[in-house]
Amino acid sequence: MNIEKQFSIFMVNKPGIMAQILSEFARAKINITALTVMDSVEHGVLRVVPESADKMRDVLNHINMQYNETEVLCVTLPNRPGAFAAVAEKLAKAHINIAYAYVTAGAKGGKTTAVLKVADVKKAMKILADSVESDSDSRLAERRSPSSRQG
Repeated sequence: MNIEKQFSIFMVNKPGIMAQILSEFARAKINITALTVMDSVEHGVLRVVPESADKMRDVLNHINMQYNETEVLCVTLPNRPGAFAAVAEKLAKAHINIAYAYVTAGAKGGKTTAVLKVADVKKAMKILADSVESDSDSRLAERRSPSSRQG
């Protein structure tokens, strides 16, 4: 779990614009951790969490794209039903609103990454870190197969 920079890039809603932007990222060798697109009649918003915020900023300024930068919480989750629901429930119990979120299809080791926009990323991170520490022993016991417990 970590705090990352997310770039919201405002695009004209026309064919090829997103391809041009993504090609610029590729030329600059910017790897993308997570990405989502929202559209409306007039424009689209490409939200991107890059591995390098500095490189992303340089490319966007070079190609003269309008963008906003914000901090988001990236949480690595097991790729299984209910994993993201558990995160949302813990934040709800702490009265932390999720303004928006999106999840990657997969991350390292068969995991997935959830990207959350919350008002207080540091508080959300503390809530989730505290709950992971207190749940870790019980989760390990639940996940072990019967054959692994016999030895």
